[in-house]
Amino acid sequence: MSKLPHLTIRRAGAADASAVRSLTRDAYAQCIPVIGREPLPMKADYEKAVREHEIDLLYADEQLVALIETFPAADHLFIENIAVSPDHQGKGLGRHLLRHAEAKARGAGLGELRLLTNQAFATNVRLYQAVGFGIDRMELFPNGSTAVFMSKPLPRGEN
Repeated sequence: MSKLPHLTIRRAGAADASAVRSLTRDAYAQCIPVIGREPLPMKADYEKAVREHEIDLLYADEQLVALIETFPAADHLFIENIAVSPDHQGKGLGRHLLRHAEAKARGAGLGELRLLTNQAFATNVRLYQAVGFGIDRMELFPNGSTAVFMSKPLPRGEN
């Protein structure tokens, strides 16, 4: 029986921008053939993102394996990015980070999570639906992709 990894989360700082960029690029590389271009998270300015957003880094036994980038809005917590290292995908780390985001939202008194993803990333859409997100709307972007806007209400008192 294999030992479960010890998971820890810490907030990214300026010194982590390069690691955030590297993990995100690795995580999204498999999406390039699906949409024919680099997904937007691969092009983000992570020096700016670590200053303006909350990026929480997930470590398994002291190895960076995933991250979630969020920012609060007036009535919800917006999930800008979830990235899981290719070697660690399919192990429930994305779900772990979504639960973390729910706890952050509740702690901030926010009653909803929101995110958007590319319709071509059907696995992501199914994952988000499986954990309680609903599709609010779909919008065609000038680059030809369709964005799927999703949200998940967080009932008060839920743990």
